[in-house]
Amino acid sequence: MHSPLLHAALLCLLTLQSAAALAKVEVEAGDDPRRGRLLVAKVSEDIAPGDYEALLKGLRANPGRYARKILLLDSIGGSAPEAMRMGRLLRETGFDVLVPSTGICQGSCIYLLAAGRKKTVRGHVGLHRPPFPAGDSALAHAAHHGQRHDPAAYLREMNVPTRLAEEMQRIAPHNMRVLDPKELARYRLN
Repeated sequence: MHSPLLHAALLCLLTLQSAAALAKVEVEAGDDPRRGRLLVAKVSEDIAPGDYEALLKGLRANPGRYARKILLLDSIGGSAPEAMRMGRLLRETGFDVLVPSTGICQGSCIYLLAAGRKKTVRGHVGLHRPPFPAGDSALAHAAHHGQRHDPAAYLREMNVPTRLAEEMQRIAPHNMRVLDPKELARYRLN
């Protein structure tokens, strides 16, 4: 038998754990004296199921015309299917992507970078194979109930060479290879 207090404590713990698993997705509108009205989105931390909805909610909360839409990345990756969903939304809504000098984009974050109309990398971009055979995180696997995704098809859709997907598969999950400027240019990521 579970006491009401134990049930409430477990519910709080589960809520805190699920909130910690999501990436930090922020969307904010602002004015730049030189560029005009800007819409800036930022994705940091782990990408997990629910982040697409957070991004969509942020975009819907900031309707209107913008001189420029910019996505800032500082993410260690996470759910590949969720990153691809977010990437399609970013491409559809016309975002440019920036990895700032203090940022990193590794693992499935590459799918967000690939979605940018214009891509600027000042930080680091790292490749590695996903830790799970389905190319996904455990959380995303549960959320997508075994639905498969096709990284090569996604990259083709984003006009990024599919060799990038092949290269990612060659690197063990516990390793990471940082792309140099020539590789970024070859993969159309900068």
